[in-house]
Amino acid sequence: MTRTIVVTGGGTGIGKAAARTFAQAGDEVVITGRRAEVLAETAAELGGNVRTACFDVTVPEQVEEFARTLGPIDVLVNNAGGNTDFQRAADDSLAGLAAGWYANYAANVVSAVLVTTACLDKLRPGGSIVTIGSIAADKGMNSYCAAKAAVQSWNIGLAATVGPRGLTANIVSPGYIAETEFFGDNLPDDRRAALIAATFTNRPGTPDDIAATIAFLASPGARQITGQVLAVNGGEHTTR
Repeated sequence: MTRTIVVTGGGTGIGKAAARTFAQAGDEVVITGRRAEVLAETAAELGGNVRTACFDVTVPEQVEEFARTLGPIDVLVNNAGGNTDFQRAADDSLAGLAAGWYANYAANVVSAVLVTTACLDKLRPGGSIVTIGSIAADKGMNSYCAAKAAVQSWNIGLAATVGPRGLTANIVSPGYIAETEFFGDNLPDDRRAALIAATFTNRPGTPDDIAATIAFLASPGARQITGQVLAVNGGEHTTR
């Protein structure tokens, strides 16, 4: 049976890789984002079973409008987010600090909560919700780290809520992933080398590494996996 997949932030990076993986498997994929031209380019590249929806996942009215356009879906991938500090001018005032924390919380937590809530009644039994976390949640350095830790905590309650409906909810937590827009131009060569050196695999992760994990969590073989955080970081941070 052909499934319908929604991938937020699906125009680039991890979201694009996930959309490609599902589309190549024969699924119908809806990619969302704020840049219509990027979405259109990605949809054209990935093929006819990929369509686009341009809106801001942090704006309730826009999320509601998007959800109204959907029929039944099988998988929701909450990929939209990122460290908003990289897009903000430095501001050492308390007002600037507050704005930075609110921005990261909105981009990473509120976005996932809004989209998931709006789409929940669209998800068919046997469906999956996969949200992108981050190794940053285990490092605790700044507002982005705190936001990703909040995503992990939220997912526990989500999994408990949707389990009786035949749905699973999990987090994929990447380490350093190359070939994405995450760092923009803010990653010095020595920092990149240090991130790679911290892994056991001695290489950066790729969007396809994360896409493969997302696809597994959305597969029939993962139906008893829920409420979990799956780390994909080359061993930089290990779990017990």
